[in-house]
Amino acid sequence: MTSPLPITLDRSSPVPLYFQVAQQIEQLIDRGELAPGSRLDNEIQLADQTGLSRPTMRQAIQYLVDKGLLVRKRGVGTQVVHGMVKRPVELSSLYDDLSHGNQRPSTSVLAVETVPADDATAVALRMPPGTEVVRLERLRFAQGEPLAIMHNWLPTGLTELTVERLERQGLYELLRGAGVHMRVANQRIGARSATAAEARLLHERRGAPLLTMSRTTYDDNGRAVEHGSHVYRPTLYSFEIALVER
Repeated sequence: MTSPLPITLDRSSPVPLYFQVAQQIEQLIDRGELAPGSRLDNEIQLADQTGLSRPTMRQAIQYLVDKGLLVRKRGVGTQVVHGMVKRPVELSSLYDDLSHGNQRPSTSVLAVETVPADDATAVALRMPPGTEVVRLERLRFAQGEPLAIMHNWLPTGLTELTVERLERQGLYELLRGAGVHMRVANQRIGARSATAAEARLLHERRGAPLLTMSRTTYDDNGRAVEHGSHVYRPTLYSFEIALVER
């Protein structure tokens, strides 16, 4: 048995107990108090230590497994995967991920306009070239630092997209609020050099390496509802994937 985890529960809080546990374990991982490769006690022992039921503890551990912070290995137990997840590769928005990571996201909206779809956008959104689409260009900040330039194209009529709304909320949050159920996406991650305009916005030098990500997202009816092409500062941002031997 390892040393008991320093977990404090507030049973009067509206925050579910499993989430309180998961948050505190995540904080221990982020601070390095649970190093990569560290093993946790089994769920029965952890439940006894915290005075929780085994299903509640199992839910907390599964939450962290799903987030890529822990991994279950047969014959070994539950282990810490890595010290910090920059961004899990899953169907979520940058705004959501930064908010959940307490990174204080903010947005400068550079463009909101209706334009004819060029050939590449038309192919991505499965529509004839020249069809009107909504084009967005935004500069995303994390804790006051410019982090990413985001370009998005969407079919018209999904939801009202204004500068004011996009400054207050993430795009996926606005789409979800309009009843768009995003289910699956095709995504490609790469790298290239910054243009002069990108370098100026991101406070980088011209030609500096940037991470790139392109994604087309589909709803539960298989309809393409959003295509994005984004660039990120690699000094402040990375994609991380937990790989598990099956």
